[in-house]
Amino acid sequence: MGSSIVNLLGPVEIRNLADKLDLRPTKRLGQNFVIDGGTVRRIVRVAELSPDDVVIEVGPGLGSLTLALLPEVRRVVAVEIDPALAAQLPLTVAERAPSLAGRLTVVRADAMRVRPEELGPEPTALVANLPYNVAVPVVLHLLEHLPSLRRGLVMVQAEVADRMAAGPGSKVYGVPSVKAAWYADVRRAGPVGRTVFWPAPNVDSGLVAMTRREPPSTTASREEVFAVIDGAFAQRRKTLRAALASWAGTAAAAETALRAAGIDPSERGEQLRVEDFARIAENRP
Repeated sequence: MGSSIVNLLGPVEIRNLADKLDLRPTKRLGQNFVIDGGTVRRIVRVAELSPDDVVIEVGPGLGSLTLALLPEVRRVVAVEIDPALAAQLPLTVAERAPSLAGRLTVVRADAMRVRPEELGPEPTALVANLPYNVAVPVVLHLLEHLPSLRRGLVMVQAEVADRMAAGPGSKVYGVPSVKAAWYADVRRAGPVGRTVFWPAPNVDSGLVAMTRREPPSTTASREEVFAVIDGAFAQRRKTLRAALASWAGTAAAAETALRAAGIDPSERGEQLRVEDFARIAENRP
């Protein structure tokens, strides 16, 4: 593609930009900036974007990934909460990829609260290096509020990647796994080392790929199904009969709902697929 016209950011440029902005990457915002051009090119490749795509990038930081995305897609909508970073990003793009500057929209907002009307054209893909402390809620929020999103590729802490992509029966299968499965097919899409970031985090990272699919067909609303999921995993070691007692009113009522849904009341939440939780929700007493 046309990536030859873009001058990607390396370790020296990243540190110079950080100095210019008097930026000390903060743990609170989970800021780790990607300093390796090979990694951002790999992310763009694995994301399988098309020239028509409108990408929403959350937390673009100093613009490493933004610069790699711009040649490949119609538009990049970068959502950045930090005012200094939001102000700098268009300048960086104008300097390093002047012919592509028109493809960038910067929205200064919290991705946890951003609404479709703030974003301009409807995003078709999410590609982001997400701060691990907000990765799951950000992904779920965007899948819920941006039905135009067809797929996503996010870089997150390895442990979060495992949880998001886990299937029933896995030790790390839980609320993030089931809720993500409501919206999309989710899979691990490769590991990412620590040295590609500045500052280098003390944990490994991983890529998670998502492909939107229809939610399970059910008469229950998403909120009703999610309430069952939350209840089932609130106390992991309990049987569903016990875990869903407060949701149903009593353990006996929970058992009735479970049997009506065709679920063994002595099962645990980690054995169930999202479709099972939907059936339980339909049978709420």
